[in-house]
Amino acid sequence: MNRGLEVRSWSGRRGRRAHPPGAVSDRAPALLAAAALGAVLAGVVTVNGSAPDTQPLDVSAAYGLGSGDAAEFAEETDPRRNVALMAASARLDEVQASRAVREAEEAQRRSLPLRGRLTTAFTMRWGEMHWGIDIAAPMMTPEYAAAAGTVLEAGPASGYGNVVYIQHLNGDVTVYGHMEEVLVETGQQVESGQLIARVGSRGFSTGPHLHFEVWAGGLDGRRVDPIDWLAEQGITL
Repeated sequence: MNRGLEVRSWSGRRGRRAHPPGAVSDRAPALLAAAALGAVLAGVVTVNGSAPDTQPLDVSAAYGLGSGDAAEFAEETDPRRNVALMAASARLDEVQASRAVREAEEAQRRSLPLRGRLTTAFTMRWGEMHWGIDIAAPMMTPEYAAAAGTVLEAGPASGYGNVVYIQHLNGDVTVYGHMEEVLVETGQQVESGQLIARVGSRGFSTGPHLHFEVWAGGLDGRRVDPIDWLAEQGITL
């Protein structure tokens, strides 16, 4: 009796056969998802059946740099090094500018041509103009270029005995006369305060002295008072 009932109950459920927990049908969705994920990963990991090179990317090689080049590149792009280079360049510019200023000032610097005693000024004398000043000093006392420039003429000259003409960077010309000894030559470059001659009494002279003139603007320029010309830079006799 009990067996017959059991048989009927089983046959009545033939179309809906129960599956035990954990059967394949219960795990189908999970298996499908795992299979799909595996296919995706397989496509990423393998291409044409070969595994990709898993070595780390060499950035230096990628940009065509060797290991030494990479180190140099890193050094060149170091911001601290760039700042130091910029500071050094700026300092060099300052030094060069300062040197240029000093050279320009030196080129325009004026010097007393002779240490001595003023005996004749830039004035009328004996009915005619005396176009320079006379500075008396012992024979062979050193005479100096009043400013930097080029010697236009040096040697014997009527009236002066010996003469030196120097044209300066601003165009002015200074004239030195009556020297016993001339120590420069035509075309020579001289600096302000450079020794150019020694005091004498050659030509029309009554004693050892320097006759000194200034021609503003050149040989055809206007002759000016040498005392005023020297005083422009604070030089006094």
